[in-house]
Amino acid sequence: MRSGIRSWVGWCGLLCLVVGCSGIPAAEVALREVATGLAQPVAMTTARDGSGRLFITLQGGRIVIFDGKQVLSAPFLDLRDRVSSGGERGLLSLAFHPDFARNRAFFVNYTNRAGNTVVSRFEVSPQTPNIASPDSERPVLTVSQPYANHNGGQLQFGPDGFLYIGMGDGGSGGDPQNRAQNPHELLGKLLRIDVNQPPYRIPADNPWVNRPNARPEVWALGLRNPWRFSFDRLTGDLYIADVGQDQWEEINFQPAGHPGGQNYGWRRMEGRHCFKPASACNDGTLTLPVLEYDHRLGSAVIGGYVYRGSQIPVLVGRYVYGDFSSGRVWAARIRQGAWVNEELMATGLSISSFGEDEAGELYLIDYAGGRLLQFAPP
Repeated sequence: MRSGIRSWVGWCGLLCLVVGCSGIPAAEVALREVATGLAQPVAMTTARDGSGRLFITLQGGRIVIFDGKQVLSAPFLDLRDRVSSGGERGLLSLAFHPDFARNRAFFVNYTNRAGNTVVSRFEVSPQTPNIASPDSERPVLTVSQPYANHNGGQLQFGPDGFLYIGMGDGGSGGDPQNRAQNPHELLGKLLRIDVNQPPYRIPADNPWVNRPNARPEVWALGLRNPWRFSFDRLTGDLYIADVGQDQWEEINFQPAGHPGGQNYGWRRMEGRHCFKPASACNDGTLTLPVLEYDHRLGSAVIGGYVYRGSQIPVLVGRYVYGDFSSGRVWAARIRQGAWVNEELMATGLSISSFGEDEAGELYLIDYAGGRLLQFAPP
């Protein structure tokens, strides 16, 4: 999430980034404990197969299932023999193929024993739907990591059916090799690949296809550590939370149907502010974040989801996200053509991720407490 996972920070009033704020009444939203006893949970997703199962990724190398009543004792997948875990390394996310109900395929992102990022395909048998074999692994993509931090880690299938992969800038501090701005590097990027032809192929409309000195897998560049990103399940809009350096955390936005190729600025900019160079950093080609906050409010942004559930009407259509270090949770939306950012709650939790179930209800993961909690009416 961030170098040396930041310590707790002091809490301050919310910085309103756009045309004012009007808080969501605290009485409208609560957190309900769903599962406990989880060892360093970092992600949650579903198979969207009608089973209602929640799949929880544990950093140490396992994926476990909450079946609606309990966390099953046998893990869905156990990769501890091939995962390097600790700090920002580990088993980082899971994404089910859009056609999972037919092909039984899913994908994981993990750090291997050499410290490099691996994206692999697995399959689960219909006869044992709650247990997948580690032996079914088929590597899709391996990316060398020069440092131990800024691995990114998120996998999401977009509404176009392609697999999107969040890659950090490779680590250290300040992106010393300027990898995020180099289109020939996969680090510091959002990647987009077609996994329907193993191991993968390049979508013909990727923005850097057939360009010299550029990797065709790249969909967007200029990212520092996009630990969590998501698509609005209703509109297809893309939200990328990019963890900042020393001062600013940011949320980037790409509307549905955009052709890609955006440059989100790092390391030329941190948030909306020049980083390196210290001035005259934006030549007009950069896409600035729609939201940012400084480190008085938290120091490791955790991307969430646009709420599309039914239990909390006040949240419908709002992008809910948080901060690992401060435990704050915000809800953002566009109102009268401008972004409005509102504080939802100050949880005091070490938020490592958000997740949504098949019905669009929203969940929060408490990393230090080992818990999965659901946003619910009070």
